[in-house]
Amino acid sequence: MDFNVKKLASDAGVFFSRAVQYTEEKLGQAEKTELDAHFESLLARADCTKNWTEKIYRQTEVLLQPNPRSTLIQVGDCQRRLGGAEREFLQTSSISFLTPLRNFLEGDWRTITKERRLLENRRLDLDACKARLRKAKAAEAKAAAVPDFQETRPRNYVLSASASALWSEEVEKAEQELRVAQTEFDRQAEVTRLLLEGISSTHVNHLRCLHEFVEAQATYYSQCHHFMQELRKELSSANRDISVRNFSDDPSAVSINSLSPEMEALQIEEVQPPTSGTRRAKVLYDYDAADSSELSLLADELITVYTIPGMDSDWLIGERGNQKGKVPVTYLELLS
Repeated sequence: MDFNVKKLASDAGVFFSRAVQYTEEKLGQAEKTELDAHFESLLARADCTKNWTEKIYRQTEVLLQPNPRSTLIQVGDCQRRLGGAEREFLQTSSISFLTPLRNFLEGDWRTITKERRLLENRRLDLDACKARLRKAKAAEAKAAAVPDFQETRPRNYVLSASASALWSEEVEKAEQELRVAQTEFDRQAEVTRLLLEGISSTHVNHLRCLHEFVEAQATYYSQCHHFMQELRKELSSANRDISVRNFSDDPSAVSINSLSPEMEALQIEEVQPPTSGTRRAKVLYDYDAADSSELSLLADELITVYTIPGMDSDWLIGERGNQKGKVPVTYLELLS
């Protein structure tokens, strides 16, 4: 502890002595060792490098700060939201539409196919049993139709009676096999019938899945339209701000796109449509006006359009009754 106090006191004394020394050097009361010119040049160069490095660093740092109104950032953010909407649409469609259809094909339909194949085998067995029974009955009837004169020949009579008895046994055996085959066929036919009747509920499920898929599509396209409309308004606002700044820098550069919304609205109200050059146009899509200088549009309506000198080629002046405002050309189909 004593050592630290002593060191602190020593450092304080050195600091005070140097302060006094610097003061005396400034007043010319103390001797100062001068450095050579080259060394002084190196020191000045180092200080200059440090100062300019700090200046470049600060200005570059400001330059690289994201500008929340940058059009590139706005477009990128819109694309990000579009990507999110698409990802959500694909996930929803996969869960509510593709998965149920795949489950039917890999589950229920595979079971139905298996049971139908088994039913076909039972049918073939049944038909084979029927054919054997017919043959056995035909042979039995043939053996029973032996002429009576053969009774005079004891040996032939014995053979005929033996053959008749054998065919009777074959008939009984064929009838027994037929009953078993018929029972198995009927049981399998019932199982297959129940599975096939369940197809009706599958139709209902498929229709429900289709409705959900259409709803997902409608939501996705609605979101995309909303995002793009917001982006369009943001870019229009950014273009207007740039035009206003350009106007303030160069007052002689006056155009309809370089005016504030209030001035644009005033100018549009004052613009009279030319006697020639007006055309009819059909609106292709709904359009929401970004400000009072623009005219909102409804799809399939007809309006009158014309241009004025100095106007951006992407816009026209549109009229609908007493309403007037700028309209985008891409939303219109010009009629002859």
